[in-house]
Amino acid sequence: MFSIFNLSLFLNGFPIKDAQKDLKKIQAISEVDFEKYTMDKRKEIVNFHIKKNSFYSELAGKEEFKNWEALPILTKKEFQKPIFERLSKGYKEKYYVNKTSGSSGVPFIFAKDKYCHALTWAIIQDRFGWFGMDFNSSLQARFYGIPLDIIGNTKERIKDFFSKRYRISVFDLSDAFMESVVASFQKKQFQYINGYTSSIVLFAKYLKKKDILLKTICPTLKYCVVTSEMLFEEDKVLMEKQFGLPVINEYGASELDLIAFQNPKGEWQVNSETLFVEILDENNNILPNGKEGRIVITSLYNKAHPFIRYDIGDIGTLDEKSTFKKPILKNLIGRTNDIANLPSGKKSAGLTFYYITKCIIEDDGNVKEFVIKQTKIDTFEVEYVSESALTIKQLDTIETSIAAYLEPGLTFSFTRKEKLERSKSGKLKQFVSLVN
Repeated sequence: MFSIFNLSLFLNGFPIKDAQKDLKKIQAISEVDFEKYTMDKRKEIVNFHIKKNSFYSELAGKEEFKNWEALPILTKKEFQKPIFERLSKGYKEKYYVNKTSGSSGVPFIFAKDKYCHALTWAIIQDRFGWFGMDFNSSLQARFYGIPLDIIGNTKERIKDFFSKRYRISVFDLSDAFMESVVASFQKKQFQYINGYTSSIVLFAKYLKKKDILLKTICPTLKYCVVTSEMLFEEDKVLMEKQFGLPVINEYGASELDLIAFQNPKGEWQVNSETLFVEILDENNNILPNGKEGRIVITSLYNKAHPFIRYDIGDIGTLDEKSTFKKPILKNLIGRTNDIANLPSGKKSAGLTFYYITKCIIEDDGNVKEFVIKQTKIDTFEVEYVSESALTIKQLDTIETSIAAYLEPGLTFSFTRKEKLERSKSGKLKQFVSLVN
């Protein structure tokens, strides 16, 4: 099989073949030796950033790594400064850059060196391969957003072509649009579904209302993989019933990697090959397996940008039977977003607001946090924390994006605040609808 997806990665400077070979070597390390591998990689990445990254050395100290637990816990706020102030020496040009989804309400721009990003794709392909899904040959029905500007849209469509993906936009989830989605499943030989949990759940609810079993109209379908938002048990039961497929739960973060993926035994297996995951209490003490706390993650291979003891903003528990080589995520209290119901009858996934607000998430780190509340069917309140107020030009840009991604005629108010209200866990929910 011609590997068009892997070829596209290679042509863009990501050494995917090397990454895949190295991943196999890591996976061949015995259970007995895996703890030493983890400790060595932790020490190596810390010492690298202390020596090569002035941003991290100022936070962690300029001495060589000695005590893991003495290292600072990094949060999203530490990263809200221009990316060039956070890059390691020698990586000013050789990196992959992107923006976080902002689902936590605390957005920032991040970087990965190209080898690290290739490892990310090697891990993703490895996990999907557990179930026979191949990015080079298996056609994916992709429930995601997409930029509406010509350049951004074209780039994503090109990526979709090389990645064997057919994109189903989450910006319009009305019944009329869902009808067209059903038609796509009737015409195309999809092998699997992948995308935002809330959008796929809404699709399952539509199928239930119309008494449609998806597998009967698209018999080539084998699996559904949900990501980016929490998967609740009742939603999983609904999807499996209406799709006629097993639902696989993925947990990841764009700035890091694929964090955990449901394995064929039904366990939520943590990525131990390229990440080190620990659970901390509110005082930054390491908790034993079985205890619930803050999920703190270290990227063992990202040399362009330090993600060392990074508090991702979620709460979870590692299973008591976890080992260094095979950690199991027992439970996760993570990201959820509501659905926006609009006056026209259109419905949009809460993560649509990432595409609307990304136009103001600049590299200067001005906007620190934001939340969006839908108070009426046509009224939204945006509260944000920033070093300086949004300009008239920025507000006009946002209003233009709102009309494009949602619909015209909506009312938005913007309030700059000193701080935003948070949940007991300290998390922000980016979008909340107060409309039933």
